[in-house]
Amino acid sequence: MKLSDFDFHLPEDLIATRPARPRTHARLLLAEGDRISDRHVYDLIDIFRPGDRLVLNNTRVIPARLTGHRTRGEAVAKVEITLLEPAAEGWRALARPLRKVNEGETIRFSDALSATVAEKGETDLRLTFNLTGDDFDAALAQAGAMPLPPYIAAKRAPDAQDATDYQTVFARHAGAVAAPTASLHFDEALLRALAEKGVTFTEVTLHVGAGTFLPVKVDDVTTHRMHAEWGQITPGAAAEINATRRAGGRIIPVGTTALRLIESAADADGTLHPWTGPTDIFIYPGYRFRVTDALMTNFHLPKSTLMMLVSALMGPDRIRRIYDHAVTNRYRFFSYGDSSLLVP
Repeated sequence: MKLSDFDFHLPEDLIATRPARPRTHARLLLAEGDRISDRHVYDLIDIFRPGDRLVLNNTRVIPARLTGHRTRGEAVAKVEITLLEPAAEGWRALARPLRKVNEGETIRFSDALSATVAEKGETDLRLTFNLTGDDFDAALAQAGAMPLPPYIAAKRAPDAQDATDYQTVFARHAGAVAAPTASLHFDEALLRALAEKGVTFTEVTLHVGAGTFLPVKVDDVTTHRMHAEWGQITPGAAAEINATRRAGGRIIPVGTTALRLIESAADADGTLHPWTGPTDIFIYPGYRFRVTDALMTNFHLPKSTLMMLVSALMGPDRIRRIYDHAVTNRYRFFSYGDSSLLVP
């Protein structure tokens, strides 16, 4: 299975740099087996069935992009930091330029927030901040910016609108440095309308890491190793999903993050168990899905692990036809782009 099997031509102008407004007006490609139809997210009220259970990732994106300065004598250097994940002490982070900071130096981001370089590696740092807990969260909210994906950040800087646009309406648990973007299409009104129809919801947490944007660097994709991300499925959440399966309802994760988490915690027979800890599950064609019946997801990067995941769900030939349709019909791609509902 070669990396080139998951490549496709994507015109640059199909990469979305802003979301649809309102959120529910994004286009929705509905793929049911071999049938493809062009809809909108607000049509989900007619597509989902009573008894379906949507699995939502309630992680909250932190404003993980920081601009600071380090002082060395009279020399002052600007340093851009992107937080990656919490460490045993402090945070792992990227620095640009990395060469301008040394272990033991302090980077100041605002009057309230600064960090010391506790360790410096070849590609990243470990920072210890001067604040913790709620004080850290408040100072980070003031000094930080939303960590837009590289394919958006290359086109424009983050701004105040991204603080709303790049956060789901059900975000609760802070810790992600990338959004579960399929969930960005929901607003409170659509969630209420679906609930009134008899669609149910279960929330899980997977803190999406910056590793989600790392390219696959091996030609034989089966040898790729995924980055680990921390997730949690509570006993109540597992019980809800198991009850829906027993009743014959469909389990539909909203986004690949929710899908990867529930597949990590499921037995071979589809029974879901509570889970707390990291997962590095890698799903590619040949994988047998244990609990997922369908998936709502945005359109993914060529040659990415997420292209491999949707190829596993729908089949490589079918997903190729789906993506050909999306490109031909000018669907908008990636984090701020349009959506799809994939039903094998």
